[in-house]
Amino acid sequence: MNTEKYNAVLDAPVQTRKGEELDAVRLADYLRQIIDGMAGGLEIEQFPSGFSNLTYMLGAVVNGERKEYVLRRPPFGANIKSAHDMEREYKVLRALRDPYPKVPEPIVYCDDVSIVGAPFYVMERVQGLILRNKKPEALDLSAPVMKSLSTMVVDNLVALHAVDISTPELQSLGKPDGYVRRQVEGWLKRYENAKTDDIAHITTIAEWLLANIPHETDQNAPTLIHNDYKYDNVVFTPDLSGISAVLDWEMATIGDPLMDLGTTLGYWAEEDDPIPLKMFGLTALEGNLTREEVVMRYADQSGRKIDHIVFYYVFGLMKIIVIAQQIYARFKQGFTKDPRFGGLIFVVQAGADTAYKALQSGKLRKF
Repeated sequence: MNTEKYNAVLDAPVQTRKGEELDAVRLADYLRQIIDGMAGGLEIEQFPSGFSNLTYMLGAVVNGERKEYVLRRPPFGANIKSAHDMEREYKVLRALRDPYPKVPEPIVYCDDVSIVGAPFYVMERVQGLILRNKKPEALDLSAPVMKSLSTMVVDNLVALHAVDISTPELQSLGKPDGYVRRQVEGWLKRYENAKTDDIAHITTIAEWLLANIPHETDQNAPTLIHNDYKYDNVVFTPDLSGISAVLDWEMATIGDPLMDLGTTLGYWAEEDDPIPLKMFGLTALEGNLTREEVVMRYADQSGRKIDHIVFYYVFGLMKIIVIAQQIYARFKQGFTKDPRFGGLIFVVQAGADTAYKALQSGKLRKF
């Protein structure tokens, strides 16, 4: 790839948003004790994308060379410990480095809130291309390219689900027995706790999910699951020929792999889906596999049964609804000033409409 074009589409950091600044002096003092050869201060910028944990780029001089790292910390005003557990995410990265090396190298976890105001961890920065919700003009994302990339993303999910989970470190991530029911009940409860507006169909969706949980004998054997697998959590190589890393493992666990696929399908908007659901990636571009093709590719490559896929799709949409609602609630309460968050109520509404139509029709496509 042309270097100039490559630099134009890198996931570039920008100036830190007001109110989300880090104490550069205190953080540098801490990291000099951790990173051998680090000298001087830190350059700190913020990655502007993403809607959950805050992510910063740290530039430092190490052994005479400039190195880049990434720091992640919970969002301001968040009190959902299980969804913003920095120590857990750090441990997941450590546990995966051998069986699934497509993760950034973790550097350090710190629970001393006096450093940046919250627990955080630091990892290596993986250089590559992340496809967000805006098509980069410098890239060729023609239909053949998008078909290749979307197929690659599905196949990589299959590979992720094939990771050996017999190690104690990975076994400790979750309790697969009863996982699906716990997830349904838990996410529905989170919605009620974050509710701000009366949204049509939410009650119907909740009741339908509870009534249609597949029996455990109909579920697939548990695997490692990412729980937030989508385009903007995948780092492609600069020439778009492969995947360098998968990011944002904060919700990773052990459970039914179709719960993971369902989340991916929830984010996998198609061209004629509601506009608010297209903000999480470029799956609506021509050439991408459709949701039905994603499912068939996954089933073919994994050998897993997909009998109840509409249930998992509706659950995936409900997760997106809840995540958007939680962030929107924090915005309304004044914990964040990020203007993007004010529009997330439209994601909640569009997600509810789409989930309702899916459970009525029993289909994954436009109804």
